[in-house]
Amino acid sequence: MSTMQADAGSARSGPLAGVRVLDLTTVVLGPFATQILAQLGADVIKVETPDGDTMRHVGPMRNAGMGHIFLHANAGKRSIVLDLKHAQGREAALRLAEGCDVLISNVRPQAMARLGLDDASVRARNARIIYVSCCGFDQDGPDAARPAYDDLIQGATAIPWLMQRYGAPQPAYAPVTLADRVTGLHAVYAVTSALYAREKTGQGQAIVVPMFEAVTQFVLGDHMAGLSFEPPLGEAGYARLLTAHRKPYATADGMLCVLIYNDKHWRSFFAAIGESEGLARDARFATQGARAANIDAVYAEVVRIMRTRTTAEWESLLEAADVPHSPMNAPADLLANPQLRATGFMHDTVHPTEGPMHAMAHPTRWSGTPPARTQPPAPRLGEHTRAVLAEAGYASTQIDALLAAGACRAAGDPS
Repeated sequence: MSTMQADAGSARSGPLAGVRVLDLTTVVLGPFATQILAQLGADVIKVETPDGDTMRHVGPMRNAGMGHIFLHANAGKRSIVLDLKHAQGREAALRLAEGCDVLISNVRPQAMARLGLDDASVRARNARIIYVSCCGFDQDGPDAARPAYDDLIQGATAIPWLMQRYGAPQPAYAPVTLADRVTGLHAVYAVTSALYAREKTGQGQAIVVPMFEAVTQFVLGDHMAGLSFEPPLGEAGYARLLTAHRKPYATADGMLCVLIYNDKHWRSFFAAIGESEGLARDARFATQGARAANIDAVYAEVVRIMRTRTTAEWESLLEAADVPHSPMNAPADLLANPQLRATGFMHDTVHPTEGPMHAMAHPTRWSGTPPARTQPPAPRLGEHTRAVLAEAGYASTQIDALLAAGACRAAGDPS
């Protein structure tokens, strides 16, 4: 789709092969989104400041500037260093945008405008571009200019409140970058949908992907509950998700995750433990509605029962009864998980500077345009500066002049 000169970066497979993305994102939200686009076949040109993406500097790491989160969120991309506050660096970014299908940023729109890289400025150079702004808040509201980070958005969308309601001793954030990654997935489908629309209409467009609204949708989809109605029919909160007993169960010798969910599961469970004439006749367990109304008592009973057998005994019994269950894995368990290894999702690779590593593939399967199961390694800072500028039409002498002026940097060049 892009008009920039073909190169090794466009020799990719997957449904987005031929799409070129100018990636002005940093930290987690944007890089997670553009990582997925790269896995789907897009040529992602990652524009970094002279200091590099913040996550380059978060350890553990083998070498400076190659932190673990950066490595996992930026495989398959090419790195170019541009100083966007430098007039020549900004011009280089606009020139790159001329040959790209998508520009995606998680810099606040107000800052992008000050840099001269707002939608209008970019569209003046490329009217067909898809311009995606990942920001904290929808730009039509009073909080449009506020900064946003994962912790702040989690707090603003009631996640710490829910954690305390669930049983945490005090309000707490979910221990994953939940707001960043939920919003990043919204950015991915925004890009792909806009590319489809452009194929139908021939027109590019600007898209705002706000964290606050995206995560609010995620949270209230479960927890608006009685507040859905006016007047309210009860409080906020989906009771099954908030009961303190909705946790991995302690067995006689370990832990096991079990979800006895529908009527068939419950009948099978009671038959397997010899309670067909006992608890199976308790009205609290009789229907989905009755269980939901008594969820604390229902799950407390399961807590009691699960302690009566070993983990292995429960796994055998529940497997035979076709009751859903799973081990409680630690992160290290996932690295050797037979399912993840058999599918190639979890695989081993050797990074040219960071050495042997565990890596993750894209989790989907495609019959017609499959993404590559492995990606080129995450780039060193400015590793592709010279190549990308050359593709944009800069002569070697012009690139040398940009480097000398401090408008850009290349890996291996003195800082």
